[in-house]
Amino acid sequence: MTPGPATLAVRGVALVLAAAGLGHTLWRGVHDPGHALAFGALITIGELARWGALPGEREPAPLGAAGALAYALLGRSGGQPTSHGVLQVVAVLAAAQLVASVPQLARGDGPGADQVARRMLTVTFAAVCFQPLYNAGLSEQWFGDGPYYAAFLLLLLGLTALCDAVLAALLLRARTLPRGSRATPAPYGPLLRDELRALTGIGSAVCATGAVMALGVAAAGLWALPVLCVPLLLTQLSYRRFAAVRTTYRQTIASLARSTEIAGYTPHGHARRVAELCTAVGREMGLTGPELIVLEYAALMHDIGQLSLVDPVPDGATALLPAAEQRRIALLGGAVVRQTGVDAKVAVVVERQADPYREQPLSARIVRAVNAYDDLSGESLSGPLGALEQLRLGTGHDYQPQVVESLARVLARGGLTPVPPG
Repeated sequence: MTPGPATLAVRGVALVLAAAGLGHTLWRGVHDPGHALAFGALITIGELARWGALPGEREPAPLGAAGALAYALLGRSGGQPTSHGVLQVVAVLAAAQLVASVPQLARGDGPGADQVARRMLTVTFAAVCFQPLYNAGLSEQWFGDGPYYAAFLLLLLGLTALCDAVLAALLLRARTLPRGSRATPAPYGPLLRDELRALTGIGSAVCATGAVMALGVAAAGLWALPVLCVPLLLTQLSYRRFAAVRTTYRQTIASLARSTEIAGYTPHGHARRVAELCTAVGREMGLTGPELIVLEYAALMHDIGQLSLVDPVPDGATALLPAAEQRRIALLGGAVVRQTGVDAKVAVVVERQADPYREQPLSARIVRAVNAYDDLSGESLSGPLGALEQLRLGTGHDYQPQVVESLARVLARGGLTPVPPG
C-alpha cells in the first residue's frame, strides 16, 4: 500500500530530525561520551531484543524505548550535571537504531518505518520538554531535587505517552486508506481511544522504567542502568509469554471455526471475513479491547452450530432460514462453544445472535448483522449493495440501525466488494 500524506509527513519529519541530530553532533562533538555510549548500547540491545516479535505487540522493544526516554530525561549522573542536549539525544537514538538495523535487516524482522518514525518523534518530544528547562536551571529552580522533581518527570512521561498515542492513531488511520482513495478514512476517535487504553499495559512499564532509570543514574551513575533493566526485562518476558499463549489460543479457535468449512457447511473464508468485519464494526462503535476479543472469537465460531444439521444450508446462508431455525442453530452452537472451554461470554454471543436485536447484547447484534451481510452478498444472492439494502429494511426487528450504519461506513472505507476468500 502506498503511504498517504500523513504517513509521509511523519516519516519526513523524523528523517529531518535524525539528520539534524547526527549532523550537529558530528560537527560539535559528543558531550559526555561515556553516557552517550552507555545509553546508545542500551538502546541498541533493546532494539535487538525484538527478535521474534509477536504479531500485535504494541511495543516489541520496551527496553530500547525505556532507555531512549531515560536519556532524554537525564539531567544528572552520579550527582554531577550532564551537558548533552536535545540534538545529541536524537543523534544517539538514530545511531542506535542504525546499528541495530543491520542484523535485523539481515534476518528480515526489523521494525517498520512507521515504528522508527514514532520512536524518533516521541523521544524528541520528551527531550524538547526536559533538556532546555534543565540546561537553563529552571527545572531545579522550580522543582528542586526531591519528590517534586520525580513528579515532574512522571508528568513529562505522561505527556510523552499521550504524544505517542496520538502519533500511533494517526499512522493507523492513514493505513486504513490507500493513497489517492476517495473513501472515508477510519474515525480517529476510536483509534486514539484504543491506543490510550493500551498505555495501561507494557506502555506504563516502559514509562515507569524510563523515569526510574533517569532518577537512578542521577543518584548512582551509570552503574544503575544494568540493575534497573532487570524488572523491565522480566516484564517483557512475562508479557511475551502471555502474548504467545493468546496467539496460540486464537489460532486454535480459528482452526475449530474452519471445521464448518471443511465439512462443507459454510463457504471457504466465511468465518474469517465475518470476524474481520465484526472487529472493524466493533471498533467503529467504541468497544474496548477485551470486548473486541470476545466479539472476534464469537464471530469466528458463530456458525459452528451448523455441524448438527443433517442437510447443509445452501451456501451456509443461515440469514435466509426461518427465525426458529436460526435460533436452534445458534443455541446448538453456544452449547458446542461451552464444551470447548472458551470464555462463556463468547458462548452467550453465539447463542443470542439470532434473537431480536432489542434483546441482544451489542456483540450479538454485530455478529448477526455482519453474518447476514456476508450471507446475502454472495454472487448467487443479493450482492453487496442489495445485502446492505436488505439489512436496512430489517432494522425494525432483526438488525440494530446503528450497527447497520457502522457496517456501511466500514464497507465504504474498503469498498463494497466482500473480502475475497483464501
